[in-house]
Amino acid sequence: MPLTDIAIRSAKPSEKPRKLFDGEGMYLEISPSGGKWWRLKYRWAGKEKRLSLGTYPEVPLLEARRRRDDAKRLLEQGQDPSAERQRKKAALSEDVETTFEAVARLWHESWKRTRTEKHANQVLRRMELDVFPKIGNRQIASIKAPELVAVAKAVEKRGAHDLARRAIQISGQVFRYAVGHGLADHNPARDIEPNDVLQPVVDRNYARVSQDRLPALLQAINGYQGHERTRLAMHLMSLTFLRTSELIGARWDEFDWEKKRWVVPAKRMKMPTQHIIPLAQQTLEVLQALKNAGTGEVLLFPGNLDHEKPISNNTILFALYRMGFKGEMTGHGFRGVASTALHEMGLDHAHIELQLAHQPRDRVSAAYNYAQYLPQRTEMMQTWADHLDVVRGGPIKFVF
Repeated sequence: MPLTDIAIRSAKPSEKPRKLFDGEGMYLEISPSGGKWWRLKYRWAGKEKRLSLGTYPEVPLLEARRRRDDAKRLLEQGQDPSAERQRKKAALSEDVETTFEAVARLWHESWKRTRTEKHANQVLRRMELDVFPKIGNRQIASIKAPELVAVAKAVEKRGAHDLARRAIQISGQVFRYAVGHGLADHNPARDIEPNDVLQPVVDRNYARVSQDRLPALLQAINGYQGHERTRLAMHLMSLTFLRTSELIGARWDEFDWEKKRWVVPAKRMKMPTQHIIPLAQQTLEVLQALKNAGTGEVLLFPGNLDHEKPISNNTILFALYRMGFKGEMTGHGFRGVASTALHEMGLDHAHIELQLAHQPRDRVSAAYNYAQYLPQRTEMMQTWADHLDVVRGGPIKFVF
């Protein structure tokens, strides 16, 4: 039977290597340590051979099948896929400059095709500011783990703790590209555990209330005495799992009222594809209240001074402060509250992660995933909205 994404994600390692077969010679090999490698078994010149197709989840199921089919076509043309790969690697290593910066720019050209332009530019800019000045002119094959740690520590020294970790992460992707193209033999980033070499990060920005405090928060939002637009924004955030920046930039033309869906375009998400939010009945009522309040014809949450721009990111945060939840809750915290509660309620992890837009974002898997499990996600969002009514002790109050 062919493999499925669910079967792959749930597969556990054992004392000896395991093989999960997908068909036509392709299988997923799971090592005792938990690593997952795609491999293709084939015959060439009377001998059995194996070709690596990449690792999971970096190479998702659909991409692994595409690589298998490419190898099969080479066999049909009388070519050995393994030999052809070695030939291409050798040719590439002769034709390209092999400094870290040169290889990183090659990686970025390939990688950015599955990302939004804004996100891709940000990643390249981080490398230009933080990584290239330190190791950009070094031969990539000669760089060792301590040099990457030094890069990260230099970033950390200026207080950019999150960017220090990202420097290691992004460099690791460059090295993985280099190894795959025969430009390096090893990825030194895999030898680094950021928590072992960098200071621990205290996440103050994403504070969230405990489940015990959730009733008080929901009741406080229901009785909020500030701007009605802000009160409805907090209700909408609790119902949709969006990040603050994604919520406040909402436009009326993003809603499919017939299908009861909010389709957030890719350019407003940290993803290469759009994100679908099934609208529960309570969510539809909040949106109708926003329309009745006349908050805006284009934006749901236009600014007070400039109606062509949305309200500030801090609008919701400061409203939470005024209600007495400073240091205890943030706009982003609604996502964590929902994730924790839904898992405790026994809902499917994959459905929750998809609705939080936490799934892999390469082009193949994102195109496959963005509309996946929509019936189950629709039911989950209504279950969540009903749960909030119970926790709140009643329905959302509307002024308009």
